[in-house]
Amino acid sequence: MAAAQPYSVPLCFPARLSRPLRSAPSNRPSRAAGRSCGKRGGSCPRRVVGGLGGKGTPGAVAPIPRSRVRCLPPLPASLLGAGVAQLGHFVAPRGMKLTKAQYDEIAQFLGHVQPTRQSLRKLKEKFPSQSQSTLLSIFSQEYQKQIKRTHAKHHTAEAVETYYQRYLNGVMKNASAPVLLELANEMDFAPSLMARIVLERFLQEQEQAIPSKTLINSMLRDPSQIPDGVLANQIYQCTVNDCCYGPLVDCIKHAIGHEHEVLLREMLLEKNLSFIAEDQLRAKGYDKTPDFILEVPVAVEGHIIHWIESKASFGDESSHQAYLQDQFWSYWNRFGPGLVIYWYGFIEELDCHRERGILLKDCFPTDIVTLRHSMAQR
Repeated sequence: MAAAQPYSVPLCFPARLSRPLRSAPSNRPSRAAGRSCGKRGGSCPRRVVGGLGGKGTPGAVAPIPRSRVRCLPPLPASLLGAGVAQLGHFVAPRGMKLTKAQYDEIAQFLGHVQPTRQSLRKLKEKFPSQSQSTLLSIFSQEYQKQIKRTHAKHHTAEAVETYYQRYLNGVMKNASAPVLLELANEMDFAPSLMARIVLERFLQEQEQAIPSKTLINSMLRDPSQIPDGVLANQIYQCTVNDCCYGPLVDCIKHAIGHEHEVLLREMLLEKNLSFIAEDQLRAKGYDKTPDFILEVPVAVEGHIIHWIESKASFGDESSHQAYLQDQFWSYWNRFGPGLVIYWYGFIEELDCHRERGILLKDCFPTDIVTLRHSMAQR
């Protein structure tokens, strides 16, 4: 099976991959970007020398001369996610409601392709009438379901040892080849999760003890901390080539979710609706809270709405049922009926709880009826 073409690996690693955006994006370059590129005012990146295939003392850390530091290459659009190719010009995508039959057709197609950017292009060609953002969200969710079904078999002692020995043999033959990435593609496993398995096994051998999750997560976020230059390079390749897992994807998803919440807040302000945000509710001691509670209820399509929840994803059956159990019914029990916005669309048949008090939409409603509006009509 042909391996996916790996993404080019720069000399410097990205800084603070896991830090989400705290506010609406601007057109100014971030400080983190300046640091990772070694520009004025930022700290010089480090590289790891020695270890497998390297020169010098194993585990030694040396600064990279600024003359050799290059900026990170642009990330692929499929990795960034739908509607966020340029965070400085964020526009919420219009989702699409699909029938169960339409969704099953897409899911069936995804079951026969690998989770690569090439497969994303095939998906768009196969279903040209569907929203690109909707297809991307379904692509990610279906792949995560597949990984969960096969997760256990990749973590047996025999599998872990096999992967680690194949990695060692591969880098001994060619340390610059994308050994881990090709191994993950061959095993039909997420590259970032394969990288985690090999990194944990490597640290266990080095430290003669089971490494903590905190240490592993820190090294996955910043591979320059790994005391082996070849392994650091291999793990970085896995991170930037994984469309659905890993610290970079987690950061991007967190940022996308935050951007949609910011957008929803702006829309509520434009409509002059008074609301209480989630952070204010948590400060008052609430544990489970929707994104926004309306201080004065409104009507949407004839249904009273007390709260609004933003979901920057596609609403499929499994995720929606989990949200109902863990979040939506709790909101309904405490605050009354509410609205859930699946910005990337949802399965039409799931919008079956309107009469009980949970309304689904794929965009911000345009037909909001307020108390002031209804009194003016009288």
